Amino acid sequence: MAILPKLKELLDARQVRHEVRAHKVAYTATGVAAADHVPPSEMAKVVVLRGCGGYLMAVLPASRELDVERLRDAVGDPDARLASEDEFAHLFPGCEPGAMPPFGDLFGMPLWADDSLGRESETVFNAGNHRETVHMAYCDFVRLAHPTFAAFARQHAGAAYRPAAAT
Repeated sequence: MAILPKLKELLDARQVRHEVRAHKVAYTATGVAAADHVPPSEMAKVVVLRGCGGYLMAVLPASRELDVERLRDAVGDPDARLASEDEFAHLFPGCEPGAMPPFGDLFGMPLWADDSLGRESETVFNAGNHRETVHMAYCDFVRLAHPTFAAFARQHAGAAYRPAAAT
């Protein structure tokens, strides 16, 4: 599967410089970062929550973990909880489960970004599958994705970056 067509169309229409890179199959954000040889702080992972207002996407660096309570407070929804893959898979047509890119507008849902995401000049994210990533300038990501910002992530214990061996 190639990059999600809706995403490619958006990037091309806005003339956003980006690079699509292939890597070995990986299913976790830290695994993708290692397979793509980028620091986990550059790898944007998407988490889907469900609350009284419907679904929302939260994006944070792979080097951090979601603090659901802080995100509940930020969005003002005390009932927000992590959604299961079975609950949200149908919301991301054309994407492999768990490999959706962080663009809420493409899927008709709000996008929240953790404040720690912009600490790197480049952002890397899944291209809709578990074998490709999209690399682009963080400022372009913000301009296209229109996220709402809040602080809702915390550091992983022992999240030091260790590049994967070249294959």
